[in-house]
Amino acid sequence: MNDQGAPMRILRLIIISLIFFSLIITGISLFVPSRITISRAIQINNSRQAVMDELSDPARWRDWYPSAHSADFYYEYGTVKGLILDDIKKRYIVINEITENEVAAAYVLPGRKVQTGWKIAPAVGYNVVTVQWYMEFHLRWYPWEKFSSFMFEKVYGSQLQRGLDNLKSLLER
Repeated sequence: MNDQGAPMRILRLIIISLIFFSLIITGISLFVPSRITISRAIQINNSRQAVMDELSDPARWRDWYPSAHSADFYYEYGTVKGLILDDIKKRYIVINEITENEVAAAYVLPGRKVQTGWKIAPAVGYNVVTVQWYMEFHLRWYPWEKFSSFMFEKVYGSQLQRGLDNLKSLLER
């Protein structure tokens, strides 16, 4: 007996399996949070005002921000508001708001803005402050976006720590 419907059955099985597998992956990804925050903190032996001066002035970021020593400035209305980290890939960081104890910024990527910034809190001791650098990611429902968020800690965490270490070295000289 020659079964000529076998290739069609195999193709149908493959298509149904792919659809089922995609639904399973999408269902699992819905359990991954839509908001991911990565942060690092460090204590710096200097005044709150000296730390805020360094954080709130993008022209000074070249001295401590990771890989930004040769970055160009990002201007808004003739004022330096941030740094252009990669002109080709259109990545830059720009200050949104400065308050008494926080510098809120946005890390801008093509098609996405990641909220970032630095919070300042007094620490135990005279002229000691704690600086927390955070990045807050808001993810869409797409499975590839949710699963890629598992790598954010590894990719961005070391950069945050390196930047805080550089800032500490600069301010404690």
